[in-house]
Amino acid sequence: MTESMIRRYTGLFGIIASLFIVVQVPLYFLYETPPDWNILTRGLIGITGCTFYIVYFIGMRQLIRHVDPAYDWIAGVVQTAGVLWVAMVFVPQSMEVGAAISVDHDLDTTSAGPFAAAQYLMQGAVSRLLMGLFLIALGIAVTKLGLLPRWVGRSAYVLAVINLAFLPALFFGDDPADFYSAQGWGTTASMGAVWSLWTLAVSISTLRTARRPVATSVA
Repeated sequence: MTESMIRRYTGLFGIIASLFIVVQVPLYFLYETPPDWNILTRGLIGITGCTFYIVYFIGMRQLIRHVDPAYDWIAGVVQTAGVLWVAMVFVPQSMEVGAAISVDHDLDTTSAGPFAAAQYLMQGAVSRLLMGLFLIALGIAVTKLGLLPRWVGRSAYVLAVINLAFLPALFFGDDPADFYSAQGWGTTASMGAVWSLWTLAVSISTLRTARRPVATSVA
């Protein structure tokens, strides 16, 4: 596969994946106690978008390796961190949907129900760590190889720092209405929104470079 094709498919799947999550995030804020249809819909949208993200992460690895095979190790970190993040999304989404199906009354499945507490680390600290690892690794690859515009590498580092800044939130309770808590809307939903908008912008940039790849430079 040519570099142009790798860029085209990586960008395309990244755009599709990002749009799914952009649509999903607002569904978490429609109701204080969401009805089952809301939970099932946002769960289906989320797992579908994350399936497209798997292809996006694999594409990023292939792009890095194509530009410089010596950076295969960092490409592996990019792909592994991304795919593990998807797994961390699949599990709590399954828990939320399972609770909505099995419980005979409406409830906020992010904070109540049989599986709520088990989601805290996966939706919060673990996801923030994996996202931070992906962003740092991609930032290194972009900075060293110039495979994407410079803003991608710089913004990846900034976003990584923001993600890691939410790690101590697990010491501040589990109220989802709080911005900074283990399950707070800042720790989970807001970071998902920022992430999806960032990957959307990066994916569009990647797709554009399929026609005129940026000049690569090994530092």
